[in-house]
Amino acid sequence: MTEPLVRRMREFGTTVFATMTKLAVETGSINLGQGFPDTDGPERMLEAAAEAVRSGLNQYPPGPGLPELRQAVAEHRKQWYDLSYDPGDEILVTVGATEAISAAVLALCEPGDEVIVFEPYYDSYAAAVALAGAVRRAVTLRVDAGRFTFDPAELEAAVTPRTRAILVNSPHNPTGTVFTREELECVARVCREHDLVAITDEVYEHLAFDGVEHVPLATLPGMRERTIMISSAGKTFSVTGWKTGWVCAPAPLTGAVRTVKQFLTYTASAPWQAATAYALREEMDWVEAQRVSLQAKRDRLMAGLEEAGFEVLRPAGTYFVQTDIRPLGFTDGLDLAQRLPELAGVVAIPTQVFYDHPDRGRHFLRFAFCKRDEVIDEAVTRLRRLS
Repeated sequence: MTEPLVRRMREFGTTVFATMTKLAVETGSINLGQGFPDTDGPERMLEAAAEAVRSGLNQYPPGPGLPELRQAVAEHRKQWYDLSYDPGDEILVTVGATEAISAAVLALCEPGDEVIVFEPYYDSYAAAVALAGAVRRAVTLRVDAGRFTFDPAELEAAVTPRTRAILVNSPHNPTGTVFTREELECVARVCREHDLVAITDEVYEHLAFDGVEHVPLATLPGMRERTIMISSAGKTFSVTGWKTGWVCAPAPLTGAVRTVKQFLTYTASAPWQAATAYALREEMDWVEAQRVSLQAKRDRLMAGLEEAGFEVLRPAGTYFVQTDIRPLGFTDGLDLAQRLPELAGVVAIPTQVFYDHPDRGRHFLRFAFCKRDEVIDEAVTRLRRLS
């Protein structure tokens, strides 16, 4: 048989997260690769989900999502960002943010259209663009004054007559950077001048540290009407397995995404939707406590990685720390990531796999700090074998 997989998807194969998690299991290594917490979300939220199951909320919810969740999302957007969305036709519940992003790209892009992404990028972005038959144009985030940022001239140069959208992730995975208001104003200007749609992945919206402000792109002048704002329950409430996300956008854009989404999953997760609606209204104090805890975990892991000999870049948000491996005498992150279980009994993610230009990220490894303190401490003890 000839190769059954369509040509546009052949570059992807198995995700690096599946590969490295499998390696962790096979070698008994500590998994600081995949970004999932090893503790659960707020207890009352979990109880709300269990009660929803017991009370019979186990059949198809409405395609756009449970009305109570769409209303809770609308209230949350208004409370936190002063953004008003109609829960009837401007909010759509999805199977996590990943489906929302894919459905948005599929809805907006014809074959040959171009989507600008900031590299390193979360790997599903490239796959979503490929599924649409579109072309990705990468703008590289480079380290400047200890944080990852982009050159506005490079962003402007990436726009062509075929550009349809810019995909913006802030707080940013995998670098941990949080785009400043000035950086976002640059993105907004490009969108307005070239009539582009912004697709914003804001799943880490409540996980910014050190007093750094998360600014939704949709809050900037002229951007609400051209932004598809995406978030989810997974990172906010430490329930990554629930895969419950949402889109907020003007009705025409939400309607376009809904048209595609209905033929992907149609709907899902009725009990989790009900529990998420509860949590958005009642558990934001828990989220703030979790943010404080994660900041301390970040500092704990950073200190250990520095002791082990890595050069550590301080993240302003997310679950992740980027490290430069060159002080340890290594130059290829993919090679080190594959050897790390044997060398130290720890698994990390090679950042270069998230680039269109891998050489620009070859010397970085990403470590996750969303783990119990004792897990972080044991990982650090093992990593000291490298120095």
